Amino acid sequence: MRKVVLYTLMSLDGEVDDPSRYFAELPTPGQPPEFDAVLEDNEARIVGTQDAVLLGRHMYDEWSRYWPTSDVQPFADFINGVKKYVVTSTPLASEWDNAERADAPVDAFVRDLKLRPGGDIGVHGSIELAQTLLAAGLVDELQLVLGPAVGFPGRRLFPQSGDIRRLELLSVLPTPSGAVALGYRVR
Repeated sequence: MRKVVLYTLMSLDGEVDDPSRYFAELPTPGQPPEFDAVLEDNEARIVGTQDAVLLGRHMYDEWSRYWPTSDVQPFADFINGVKKYVVTSTPLASEWDNAERADAPVDAFVRDLKLRPGGDIGVHGSIELAQTLLAAGLVDELQLVLGPAVGFPGRRLFPQSGDIRRLELLSVLPTPSGAVALGYRVR
C-alpha cells in the first residue's frame, strides 16, 4: 500500500503560514524559502519517492500561478511534472499540467488512492487539507522542516485539540543554516 507523506515547512514553534519568514535572512514575501544544500538534498530525497500529490484548493490556485514558470529546483521540476489531485468541491479555474479535481469525498478518495499501485503520495503546504488527513488517520509519515525562528502569528499544523498522538522517529537532520529536518512515522 502507498504511503501518504506530509512534507511541511514550519517555524520552531509550529507556525506554517509563510515559510519564507523563518528560513531566509531577508524574507521575500510570496517566494519559496532559501534552503541550504542539506535541505535541498532532503527535499529531493522526499519528492523522489512521490508520484502523486494532494493539494488543497487555495494552495493549487496559488501554486498554479507560480510554479509553472519557476526555476527553483528541485521542486519546480517535481511539482510541474507530478500527478496533482486537488481537493475541492468546485471546478478548477486555472490549468496546470497533470492536475485534476479529486472526484470523491477526501477520506474515500485518499483511501482509494493509497490502494492503487505507485509511489508515495505527497501533501505539500495545504494546511487545512493536512489537518483533515491527520484527523482522519490517513497520513503515514511526517517530514517536517523546522526553521530556526519563533514568534510568528498564524496557523499551526497541530492545533490544540486534546487528541494525543504518538509518533515514531525515523530521522533527524540538522543543517548548516540552523534548520532541522525531522521524519516521523504516524502510528
